[in-house]
Amino acid sequence: MSNISAKPVTLADWLALLESRHFKTIDMGLDRVVQVKDRLQLQFACPVIMVAGTNGKGSTCAMLEAILLRAGYKVGLYIKPHFLDFNERARIGGESASDAALIASFEAVEAQRGDISLTYFEFTTLAIMHLLAAAKLDVVILEVGLGGRLDAVNIVDADVAIVTSVDIDHTEYLGDTREKIGFEKAGIFRAGKAAICSDPVPPQSLIDHANAIGADLWLLGRDFNYTGDKQQWNYGGRGQRRNSLGYPSLRGANQLLNASAALAALEALRQRLPVSAQEVRSGFVMMDLPGRFQVLPGQPLVILDVAHNPHAAATLAQNLDNMGFHPYTYAVFGAMLDKDIEGIVAQLKTRIDHWCLAALPLPRAATGEQLQERLLEAGVHPEHGPDAQSSVMSFDSPAQAYANALSRAGENDRIVVFGSFLTVAGVMAARKSGFH
Repeated sequence: MSNISAKPVTLADWLALLESRHFKTIDMGLDRVVQVKDRLQLQFACPVIMVAGTNGKGSTCAMLEAILLRAGYKVGLYIKPHFLDFNERARIGGESASDAALIASFEAVEAQRGDISLTYFEFTTLAIMHLLAAAKLDVVILEVGLGGRLDAVNIVDADVAIVTSVDIDHTEYLGDTREKIGFEKAGIFRAGKAAICSDPVPPQSLIDHANAIGADLWLLGRDFNYTGDKQQWNYGGRGQRRNSLGYPSLRGANQLLNASAALAALEALRQRLPVSAQEVRSGFVMMDLPGRFQVLPGQPLVILDVAHNPHAAATLAQNLDNMGFHPYTYAVFGAMLDKDIEGIVAQLKTRIDHWCLAALPLPRAATGEQLQERLLEAGVHPEHGPDAQSSVMSFDSPAQAYANALSRAGENDRIVVFGSFLTVAGVMAARKSGFH
Protein backbone atom coordinates (compact mmCIF):
# COMPACT_ATOMS: atom_id res chain seq x y z
CA MET A 1 0.00 0.00 0.00
CA SER A 2 1.67 3.19 -1.11
CA ASN A 3 -0.10 5.66 1.18
CA ILE A 4 0.15 4.29 4.71
CA SER A 5 -2.05 7.06 6.14
CA ALA A 6 -4.97 6.10 3.87
CA LYS A 7 -7.68 4.00 5.49
CA PRO A 8 -7.15 0.34 4.52
CA VAL A 9 -9.98 -1.12 2.44
CA THR A 10 -9.09 -4.76 1.74
CA LEU A 11 -7.78 -7.43 4.11
CA ALA A 12 -4.45 -7.32 2.23
CA ASP A 13 -4.31 -3.54 2.85
CA TRP A 14 -4.89 -4.06 6.56
CA LEU A 15 -2.19 -6.74 6.84
CA ALA A 16 0.31 -4.58 4.95
CA LEU A 17 -0.43 -1.67 7.28
CA LEU A 18 0.00 -3.79 10.42
CA GLU A 19 3.29 -5.25 9.15
CA SER A 20 4.65 -1.76 8.49
CA ARG A 21 3.50 -0.13 11.70
CA HIS A 22 5.21 -1.59 14.77
CA PHE A 23 8.94 -2.06 14.41
CA LYS A 24 9.15 -4.97 16.86
CA THR A 25 7.62 -8.27 15.76
CA ILE A 26 7.57 -9.43 19.39
CA ASP A 27 7.13 -7.04 22.33
CA MET A 28 6.83 -9.01 25.57
CA GLY A 29 4.30 -7.74 28.10
CA LEU A 30 0.52 -7.64 28.26
CA ASP A 31 -0.23 -4.13 29.57
CA ARG A 32 -0.91 -2.56 26.17
CA VAL A 33 -3.04 -5.47 24.94
CA VAL A 34 -5.08 -5.56 28.15
CA GLN A 35 -5.87 -1.84 27.83
CA VAL A 36 -7.27 -2.31 24.32
CA LYS A 37 -9.09 -5.47 25.41
CA ASP A 38 -10.83 -3.51 28.18
CA ARG A 39 -11.82 -0.73 25.78
CA LEU A 40 -13.30 -3.35 23.44
CA GLN A 41 -15.12 -4.93 26.45
CA LEU A 42 -13.85 -8.23 25.13
CA GLN A 43 -15.18 -11.33 26.89
CA PHE A 44 -16.45 -14.80 26.06
CA ALA A 45 -19.83 -16.07 27.21
CA CYS A 46 -18.83 -19.71 26.67
CA PRO A 47 -16.10 -22.11 27.83
CA VAL A 48 -12.58 -21.25 26.65
CA ILE A 49 -9.89 -23.88 26.04
CA MET A 50 -6.33 -22.52 25.69
CA VAL A 51 -3.47 -24.61 24.29
CA ALA A 52 0.26 -23.88 24.69
CA GLY A 53 3.34 -26.03 24.13
CA THR A 54 6.55 -26.28 22.14
CA ASN A 55 5.07 -28.85 19.74
CA GLY A 56 1.61 -30.40 19.37
CA LYS A 57 -0.45 -27.24 19.94
CA GLY A 58 -2.01 -27.14 16.49
CA SER A 59 -2.75 -30.87 16.48
CA THR A 60 -4.45 -30.71 19.89
CA CYS A 61 -6.55 -27.69 18.81
CA ALA A 62 -7.59 -29.46 15.60
CA MET A 63 -8.63 -32.60 17.51
CA LEU A 64 -10.74 -30.60 19.96
CA GLU A 65 -12.35 -28.67 17.12
CA ALA A 66 -13.16 -31.83 15.14
CA ILE A 67 -14.72 -33.67 18.11
CA LEU A 68 -16.76 -30.68 19.31
CA LEU A 69 -18.02 -30.00 15.76
CA ARG A 70 -19.12 -33.66 15.50
CA ALA A 71 -20.96 -33.19 18.81
CA GLY A 72 -22.98 -30.37 17.22
CA TYR A 73 -21.41 -27.43 19.03
CA LYS A 74 -20.70 -24.08 17.39
CA VAL A 75 -16.91 -23.94 17.72
CA GLY A 76 -14.57 -20.98 17.35
CA LEU A 77 -10.86 -21.61 16.78
CA TYR A 78 -7.87 -19.28 16.70
CA ILE A 79 -4.85 -21.11 15.26
CA LYS A 80 -1.61 -19.92 13.66
CA PRO A 81 0.38 -19.26 11.64
CA HIS A 82 -1.44 -19.62 8.33
CA PHE A 83 -0.16 -21.37 5.20
CA LEU A 84 -1.86 -19.64 2.26
CA ASP A 85 -4.51 -17.20 3.56
CA PHE A 86 -4.61 -15.15 6.77
CA ASN A 87 -8.29 -16.21 7.11
CA GLU A 88 -7.10 -19.70 8.14
CA ARG A 89 -6.26 -18.25 11.57
CA ALA A 90 -9.91 -17.65 12.53
CA ARG A 91 -12.40 -20.49 12.15
CA ILE A 92 -16.09 -20.54 13.05
CA GLY A 93 -18.03 -23.77 12.69
CA GLY A 94 -15.07 -25.36 10.91
CA GLU A 95 -14.88 -22.64 8.22
CA SER A 96 -12.31 -19.87 7.79
CA ALA A 97 -13.57 -16.37 8.63
CA SER A 98 -14.51 -14.14 5.71
CA ASP A 99 -12.50 -11.08 4.68
CA ALA A 100 -15.48 -8.88 5.60
CA ALA A 101 -15.72 -10.29 9.14
CA LEU A 102 -11.98 -9.87 9.73
CA ILE A 103 -11.97 -6.31 8.35
CA ALA A 104 -14.87 -5.35 10.64
CA SER A 105 -12.90 -6.62 13.66
CA PHE A 106 -9.70 -4.89 12.51
CA GLU A 107 -11.68 -1.65 12.32
CA ALA A 108 -13.08 -2.22 15.82
CA VAL A 109 -9.58 -2.71 17.28
CA GLU A 110 -8.24 0.32 15.40
CA ALA A 111 -11.12 2.48 16.71
CA GLN A 112 -10.31 1.56 20.33
CA ARG A 113 -6.52 1.46 20.11
CA GLY A 114 -5.99 5.23 20.29
CA ASP A 115 -2.30 5.92 20.64
CA ILE A 116 -1.44 2.46 22.01
CA SER A 117 1.18 0.69 19.90
CA LEU A 118 0.40 -2.95 19.09
CA THR A 119 2.52 -5.54 17.25
CA TYR A 120 1.07 -7.35 14.23
CA PHE A 121 0.46 -10.39 16.43
CA GLU A 122 -1.17 -8.41 19.24
CA PHE A 123 -3.45 -6.47 16.88
CA THR A 124 -4.54 -9.55 14.93
CA THR A 125 -5.05 -11.55 18.15
CA LEU A 126 -7.37 -8.87 19.54
CA ALA A 127 -9.23 -8.66 16.22
CA ILE A 128 -9.77 -12.42 15.98
CA MET A 129 -10.87 -12.62 19.63
CA HIS A 130 -13.30 -9.76 18.94
CA LEU A 131 -14.65 -11.67 15.94
CA LEU A 132 -15.05 -14.91 17.94
CA ALA A 133 -16.62 -13.14 20.93
CA ALA A 134 -19.35 -11.70 18.68
CA ALA A 135 -20.13 -15.04 17.01
CA LYS A 136 -22.40 -16.54 19.74
CA LEU A 137 -20.26 -19.65 20.11
CA ASP A 138 -20.66 -22.70 22.35
CA VAL A 139 -16.90 -23.07 22.89
CA VAL A 140 -13.72 -21.22 21.93
CA ILE A 141 -10.31 -22.86 21.37
CA LEU A 142 -7.30 -20.52 21.45
CA GLU A 143 -3.78 -21.52 20.40
CA VAL A 144 -1.00 -19.67 22.21
CA GLY A 145 1.71 -18.22 19.98
CA LEU A 146 4.91 -18.05 22.00
CA GLY A 147 5.42 -19.26 25.55
CA GLY A 148 2.24 -18.47 27.44
CA ARG A 149 2.64 -16.08 30.36
CA LEU A 150 3.28 -12.99 28.21
CA ASP A 151 1.55 -14.13 25.01
CA ALA A 152 -1.27 -11.87 23.82
CA VAL A 153 -3.71 -14.80 23.91
CA ASN A 154 -3.24 -14.98 27.70
CA ILE A 155 -5.32 -11.80 28.27
CA VAL A 156 -8.38 -14.04 28.68
CA ASP A 157 -8.91 -16.59 31.44
CA ALA A 158 -9.21 -20.12 30.13
CA ASP A 159 -11.63 -22.60 31.69
CA VAL A 160 -9.20 -25.35 30.67
CA ALA A 161 -5.53 -24.73 29.86
CA ILE A 162 -3.39 -27.36 28.12
CA VAL A 163 0.40 -27.47 27.85
CA THR A 164 1.23 -30.16 25.29
CA SER A 165 5.02 -30.35 25.46
CA VAL A 166 7.93 -28.37 26.84
CA ASP A 167 11.15 -28.30 24.87
CA ILE A 168 13.88 -25.87 23.90
CA ASP A 169 12.73 -23.23 21.38
CA HIS A 170 12.53 -19.42 21.24
CA THR A 171 15.29 -19.28 23.86
CA GLU A 172 15.84 -15.52 23.37
CA TYR A 173 12.34 -14.87 24.76
CA LEU A 174 11.57 -17.87 26.97
CA GLY A 175 14.90 -18.92 28.46
CA ASP A 176 17.37 -21.66 27.60
CA THR A 177 16.25 -24.50 29.88
CA ARG A 178 13.10 -26.63 30.08
CA GLU A 179 12.53 -25.31 33.61
CA LYS A 180 12.49 -21.67 32.46
CA ILE A 181 10.34 -22.48 29.43
CA GLY A 182 7.98 -24.61 31.54
CA PHE A 183 7.36 -21.66 33.85
CA GLU A 184 6.46 -19.46 30.84
CA LYS A 185 4.05 -22.07 29.46
CA ALA A 186 2.43 -22.55 32.89
CA GLY A 187 1.50 -18.86 32.80
CA ILE A 188 -1.78 -19.80 31.06
CA PHE A 189 -2.96 -21.78 34.11
CA ARG A 190 -5.64 -20.23 36.37
CA ALA A 191 -6.61 -20.77 39.99
CA GLY A 192 -9.32 -23.38 40.43
CA LYS A 193 -9.36 -24.27 36.71
CA ALA A 194 -8.22 -27.44 34.98
CA ALA A 195 -4.53 -27.22 33.98
CA ILE A 196 -3.56 -30.18 31.78
CA CYS A 197 0.01 -31.16 30.90
CA SER A 198 0.59 -34.02 28.45
CA ASP A 199 4.38 -33.80 28.48
CA PRO A 200 5.55 -37.20 29.84
CA VAL A 201 8.30 -35.47 31.86
CA PRO A 202 6.83 -32.12 32.94
CA PRO A 203 9.30 -29.52 34.25
CA GLN A 204 9.12 -29.07 38.02
CA SER A 205 8.65 -25.33 37.45
CA LEU A 206 5.32 -26.02 35.70
CA ILE A 207 4.10 -28.27 38.54
CA ASP A 208 5.24 -25.77 41.19
CA HIS A 209 3.51 -22.83 39.47
CA ALA A 210 0.25 -24.76 39.08
CA ASN A 211 0.33 -25.70 42.77
CA ALA A 212 1.31 -22.20 43.89
CA ILE A 213 -1.68 -20.55 42.19
CA GLY A 214 -4.12 -23.33 43.12
CA ALA A 215 -4.77 -24.61 39.59
CA ASP A 216 -6.37 -28.05 39.21
CA LEU A 217 -3.35 -29.81 37.69
CA TRP A 218 -3.88 -32.88 35.49
CA LEU A 219 -0.66 -34.78 34.76
CA LEU A 220 -0.16 -37.54 32.20
CA GLY A 221 0.39 -40.85 34.00
CA ARG A 222 -1.20 -39.58 37.22
CA ASP A 223 -4.59 -38.07 36.28
CA PHE A 224 -5.00 -39.38 32.73
CA ASN A 225 -3.31 -41.90 30.51
CA TYR A 226 -3.62 -43.91 27.33
CA THR A 227 -2.97 -47.52 26.27
CA GLY A 228 -3.10 -48.96 22.80
CA ASP A 229 -2.22 -51.64 20.30
CA LYS A 230 -1.86 -51.46 16.51
CA GLN A 231 -5.61 -51.37 15.91
CA GLN A 232 -7.03 -49.05 18.54
CA TRP A 233 -6.36 -47.21 21.77
CA ASN A 234 -8.04 -46.32 25.08
CA TYR A 235 -8.12 -43.21 27.22
CA GLY A 236 -8.44 -43.29 31.00
CA GLY A 237 -9.07 -40.11 33.00
CA ARG A 238 -10.01 -39.25 36.55
CA GLY A 239 -13.61 -40.36 36.16
CA GLN A 240 -14.08 -41.21 32.51
CA ARG A 241 -12.85 -43.96 30.19
CA ARG A 242 -12.95 -43.90 26.40
CA ASN A 243 -12.33 -47.34 24.91
CA SER A 244 -11.83 -48.78 21.41
CA LEU A 245 -10.85 -45.46 19.84
CA GLY A 246 -9.51 -45.27 16.30
CA TYR A 247 -6.17 -43.60 15.79
CA PRO A 248 -6.35 -39.89 14.90
CA SER A 249 -6.13 -39.26 11.16
CA LEU A 250 -2.97 -37.24 11.87
CA ARG A 251 -0.09 -39.67 11.56
CA GLY A 252 2.69 -40.05 14.07
CA ALA A 253 3.48 -41.71 17.37
CA ASN A 254 3.22 -38.47 19.35
CA GLN A 255 -0.41 -37.90 18.36
CA LEU A 256 -1.75 -40.06 21.21
CA LEU A 257 -0.17 -37.63 23.70
CA ASN A 258 -2.06 -34.79 22.01
CA ALA A 259 -5.26 -36.85 21.73
CA SER A 260 -5.11 -37.74 25.44
CA ALA A 261 -4.74 -34.07 26.37
CA ALA A 262 -7.76 -33.23 24.21
CA LEU A 263 -9.84 -35.94 25.91
CA ALA A 264 -8.71 -34.78 29.36
CA ALA A 265 -9.91 -31.26 28.46
CA LEU A 266 -13.27 -32.65 27.35
CA GLU A 267 -13.49 -34.69 30.57
CA ALA A 268 -12.85 -31.53 32.61
CA LEU A 269 -15.67 -29.77 30.70
CA ARG A 270 -18.08 -32.69 30.48
CA GLN A 271 -20.80 -31.04 32.59
CA ARG A 272 -20.90 -28.05 30.23
CA LEU A 273 -20.01 -29.70 26.90
CA PRO A 274 -21.04 -33.36 26.97
CA VAL A 275 -19.64 -35.43 24.09
CA SER A 276 -20.57 -39.02 23.24
CA ALA A 277 -18.16 -41.88 22.52
CA GLN A 278 -19.21 -41.96 18.86
CA GLU A 279 -18.62 -38.21 18.48
CA VAL A 280 -15.10 -38.67 19.88
CA ARG A 281 -14.42 -41.55 17.48
CA SER A 282 -15.67 -39.76 14.38
CA GLY A 283 -13.91 -36.52 15.39
CA PHE A 284 -10.53 -38.24 15.48
CA VAL A 285 -11.15 -39.86 12.10
CA MET A 286 -12.48 -36.72 10.39
CA MET A 287 -9.95 -34.19 11.62
CA ASP A 288 -7.59 -32.51 9.21
CA LEU A 289 -4.55 -30.34 9.86
CA PRO A 290 -2.19 -29.32 7.07
CA GLY A 291 1.56 -29.60 7.46
CA ARG A 292 1.69 -32.09 10.34
CA PHE A 293 3.24 -35.19 8.79
CA GLN A 294 0.83 -34.66 5.91
CA VAL A 295 1.38 -37.32 3.25
CA LEU A 296 0.21 -36.17 -0.19
CA PRO A 297 -1.16 -38.67 -2.72
CA GLY A 298 0.85 -39.50 -5.84
CA GLN A 299 4.40 -40.49 -6.76
CA PRO A 300 6.98 -39.68 -5.64
CA LEU A 301 5.50 -39.49 -2.17
CA VAL A 302 5.55 -35.95 -0.71
CA ILE A 303 5.43 -35.34 3.05
CA LEU A 304 4.80 -31.88 4.54
CA ASP A 305 5.85 -31.30 8.15
CA VAL A 306 6.43 -28.05 10.06
CA ALA A 307 9.14 -29.60 12.26
CA HIS A 308 11.34 -26.59 13.14
CA ASN A 309 13.04 -27.61 16.38
CA PRO A 310 15.00 -30.76 17.42
CA HIS A 311 12.07 -32.19 19.43
CA ALA A 312 9.76 -32.03 16.40
CA ALA A 313 12.54 -33.26 14.09
CA ALA A 314 12.99 -36.36 16.28
CA THR A 315 9.27 -37.10 15.89
CA LEU A 316 9.51 -36.57 12.13
CA ALA A 317 12.48 -38.98 11.98
CA GLN A 318 10.47 -41.62 13.86
CA ASN A 319 7.50 -41.15 11.51
CA LEU A 320 9.74 -41.46 8.44
CA ASP A 321 11.20 -44.70 9.86
CA ASN A 322 7.70 -46.15 10.15
CA MET A 323 6.93 -45.61 6.44
CA GLY A 324 8.64 -48.59 4.85
CA PHE A 325 11.41 -48.59 2.26
CA HIS A 326 12.13 -45.77 -0.21
CA PRO A 327 15.33 -45.89 -2.31
CA TYR A 328 16.10 -42.18 -1.79
CA THR A 329 14.75 -39.43 0.43
CA TYR A 330 14.94 -35.82 -0.76
CA ALA A 331 14.58 -32.98 1.76
CA VAL A 332 13.30 -29.49 1.02
CA PHE A 333 14.43 -27.61 4.11
CA GLY A 334 14.35 -23.96 5.16
CA ALA A 335 14.61 -22.45 8.65
CA MET A 336 15.01 -19.28 10.65
CA LEU A 337 18.61 -18.46 11.56
CA ASP A 338 17.82 -18.41 15.30
CA LYS A 339 16.71 -22.07 15.30
CA ASP A 340 18.93 -24.95 16.46
CA ILE A 341 19.60 -25.97 12.85
CA GLU A 342 22.39 -28.42 13.76
CA GLY A 343 20.06 -30.04 16.31
CA ILE A 344 17.31 -30.42 13.70
CA VAL A 345 19.70 -31.83 11.09
CA ALA A 346 21.27 -34.24 13.60
CA GLN A 347 17.90 -35.95 14.09
CA LEU A 348 17.32 -36.42 10.35
CA LYS A 349 20.70 -36.69 8.61
CA THR A 350 20.74 -40.50 8.51
CA ARG A 351 17.30 -40.54 6.84
CA ILE A 352 18.00 -37.99 4.08
CA ASP A 353 20.12 -38.57 0.98
CA HIS A 354 19.65 -35.35 -0.98
CA TRP A 355 19.19 -31.92 0.62
CA CYS A 356 17.51 -29.10 -1.33
CA LEU A 357 18.00 -26.06 0.90
CA ALA A 358 15.63 -23.10 0.55
CA ALA A 359 16.09 -19.45 1.42
CA LEU A 360 12.91 -17.94 2.89
CA PRO A 361 11.35 -14.49 2.33
CA LEU A 362 12.13 -13.07 5.79
CA PRO A 363 15.17 -11.12 7.01
CA ARG A 364 15.67 -13.48 9.98
CA ALA A 365 15.66 -16.60 7.80
CA ALA A 366 18.85 -18.54 7.09
CA THR A 367 20.20 -18.25 3.55
CA GLY A 368 20.95 -21.36 1.53
CA GLU A 369 24.68 -20.83 2.15
CA GLN A 370 24.14 -20.49 5.93
CA LEU A 371 22.08 -23.69 5.93
CA GLN A 372 24.87 -25.47 4.01
CA GLU A 373 27.39 -24.41 6.67
CA ARG A 374 25.14 -25.74 9.45
CA LEU A 375 24.69 -29.06 7.62
CA LEU A 376 28.46 -29.48 7.38
CA GLU A 377 28.78 -28.65 11.10
CA ALA A 378 26.13 -31.29 11.83
CA GLY A 379 28.15 -33.89 9.94
CA VAL A 380 26.43 -34.00 6.54
CA HIS A 381 29.12 -34.69 3.91
CA PRO A 382 27.68 -34.95 0.40
CA GLU A 383 29.28 -36.90 -2.42
CA HIS A 384 30.18 -35.25 -5.72
CA GLY A 385 29.83 -36.30 -9.34
CA PRO A 386 26.95 -37.33 -11.60
CA ASP A 387 26.22 -40.60 -9.74
CA ALA A 388 26.45 -39.15 -6.22
CA GLN A 389 24.33 -41.03 -3.69
CA SER A 390 24.02 -37.89 -1.58
CA SER A 391 23.99 -34.17 -2.31
CA VAL A 392 23.41 -30.70 -0.86
CA MET A 393 22.16 -27.85 -3.07
CA SER A 394 20.87 -24.33 -2.28
CA PHE A 395 17.95 -22.47 -3.84
CA ASP A 396 16.40 -19.00 -3.61
CA SER A 397 12.94 -20.26 -2.57
CA PRO A 398 11.05 -23.34 -1.38
CA ALA A 399 9.33 -23.54 -4.80
CA GLN A 400 12.69 -23.79 -6.59
CA ALA A 401 14.05 -26.31 -4.10
CA TYR A 402 10.91 -28.42 -4.48
CA ALA A 403 11.03 -28.22 -8.30
CA ASN A 404 14.61 -29.52 -8.18
CA ALA A 405 13.70 -32.39 -5.83
CA LEU A 406 10.78 -33.33 -8.09
CA SER A 407 12.99 -33.31 -11.18
CA ARG A 408 15.46 -35.75 -9.61
CA ALA A 409 13.29 -38.06 -7.49
CA GLY A 410 12.23 -41.44 -8.84
CA GLU A 411 8.64 -42.55 -8.48
CA ASN A 412 9.48 -44.82 -5.52
CA ASP A 413 11.49 -42.14 -3.74
CA ARG A 414 10.02 -39.64 -1.28
CA ILE A 415 10.34 -35.89 -0.76
CA VAL A 416 10.01 -34.51 2.76
CA VAL A 417 9.33 -30.77 3.00
CA PHE A 418 10.06 -29.53 6.51
CA GLY A 419 11.32 -26.72 8.71
CA SER A 420 9.70 -23.31 9.00
CA PHE A 421 5.99 -22.85 8.23
CA LEU A 422 7.22 -20.67 5.35
CA THR A 423 9.02 -23.65 3.79
CA VAL A 424 5.84 -25.73 3.79
CA ALA A 425 3.69 -22.76 2.75
CA GLY A 426 6.03 -22.03 -0.17
CA VAL A 427 5.69 -25.58 -1.48
CA MET A 428 1.91 -25.60 -0.89
CA ALA A 429 1.60 -22.39 -2.91
CA ALA A 430 3.79 -23.80 -5.69
CA ARG A 431 1.70 -26.97 -5.88
CA LYS A 432 -1.51 -24.95 -5.86
CA SER A 433 -0.30 -22.81 -8.76
CA GLY A 434 0.07 -26.09 -10.62
CA PHE A 435 3.65 -26.19 -11.78
CA HIS A 436 4.10 -29.81 -10.63
